[in-house]
Amino acid sequence: MITPADVLVAQRRIAPWVRETPVIRWDEHPSRPIVKLEALQVTGSFKARGAFNRVLAAQEVGAIGEAGVIGASGGNAGLALAYAAHRLGIHAEIVVPETSSPVKLERLRTLGATVVVHGQRYGDAYDFALARQQVSGALFVHAYDQEEVVAGQGTAGLEFLDQAGGLDVVVVAAGGGGLVAGIRLAMPEHTRVIAVEPTLAPTIRRAIEAGGPVNVEVAGVAADSLGARRCGDLAYHLLSSMGVESVLVDEEEMIVARQRLWDEFRLVGEYGGVAALAALLAGKIETNENDRLGIIFCGANSDPSDLVKQVSNDQG
Repeated sequence: MITPADVLVAQRRIAPWVRETPVIRWDEHPSRPIVKLEALQVTGSFKARGAFNRVLAAQEVGAIGEAGVIGASGGNAGLALAYAAHRLGIHAEIVVPETSSPVKLERLRTLGATVVVHGQRYGDAYDFALARQQVSGALFVHAYDQEEVVAGQGTAGLEFLDQAGGLDVVVVAAGGGGLVAGIRLAMPEHTRVIAVEPTLAPTIRRAIEAGGPVNVEVAGVAADSLGARRCGDLAYHLLSSMGVESVLVDEEEMIVARQRLWDEFRLVGEYGGVAALAALLAGKIETNENDRLGIIFCGANSDPSDLVKQVSNDQG
């Protein structure tokens, strides 16, 4: 089973290939949160960490052949895998659902990946990718439910701890649970880790209620990034055994948070990427007065035209 030591190994392995993303303190907010701008990671999300760790670990043991790598993704995991493969000189095939954003599909093709569009949801694309992998023999890279992927995502937590000088509470967006599981592994036991999910895609909340991962119907504005229909087995084991809190945010709260991020910092976020911020702005994160609060802004692959249009209207 994956341990904090695996996160340390991943940090050393991927260091030459990913960015150390910056942090900012939002002093104007009453909680004075420290925000990690992981959306400034290569490919616009934290996913590059897990993709590089999975592919590099496989390379170390000679597990990648001519067929290269294959994955299924609503967008960000596919971008990360395509980018990692491009940098490492490996062929990549990415299967995406029809709900994927045009911005992400264009970037996948620019990175040289073979893009296959299949099904309405991430689960449909996932099943199709698994079937193709059986034929091609490519290395399958899961979007969130492999040990190397979870360990890679956890490196964002190690980085955040060092930059912030310690954290008492960390708030993280969650879809299949790979990022929040990695963050939980990276954090000290005393640090509260809070997983934030859309009300229309509550895979972790439903897994907790059911006593294990179950399929969930997903929809809404964040479906292209937090649209996993099932919490990962690794994530569920780690989150249930190590203690992670669950918070839900609705559509309007994410829309408001995305606009607020632009208004305050001129940063463009995708709806799933601002879920943690949405929970804070909606008053759903309870902290003590002296808590050091960390928020992870984890995805920026979004069309900014509506934000720019809003600014134009305000100035007009």
